[in-house]
Amino acid sequence: MEDTRLVIREAEESDLPSLIGLFAADTMGGHGDTADPSAYDDYLRAFRIIAASPEQTLYVAELAGEVVGTFQTMITTTLTGRGGSAMIIEAVQTRANMRGQGIGAAMINFCIGEAKVGGMRMVQLTSNAVRKDAHRFYERLGFKPTHLGFKMTLK
Repeated sequence: MEDTRLVIREAEESDLPSLIGLFAADTMGGHGDTADPSAYDDYLRAFRIIAASPEQTLYVAELAGEVVGTFQTMITTTLTGRGGSAMIIEAVQTRANMRGQGIGAAMINFCIGEAKVGGMRMVQLTSNAVRKDAHRFYERLGFKPTHLGFKMTLK
């Protein structure tokens, strides 16, 4: 019998090939991700930086022993909001053939639960402007498009 329980856990270095594959398959993201073996060391370096940071966590969603999704959380504290902390959710990906099965909602709800336990004043995320389906998804989960984001690519 196939295990149909979704497991959300911290990513391990051994998950890197699956994670790289998820990001490389994303044609809308525009991040320049690739499964080319020559890029592996770049991903490994980034993984190790994230893993060493007490304010960042990289997660995987696993179904029947396979990585089917991923996301990263970061905690930031600012003076605004009376010094409150916020959880930022980044790099949310669900494997293309697994979308529409509740995996994304489970990952985001996991983040919200962790933020509540951690006493965060808010949970926030950004989404590429071209991802209209993702915007509707986040709004269904209770997020509101309250701010306009700006980015400057440096390399």
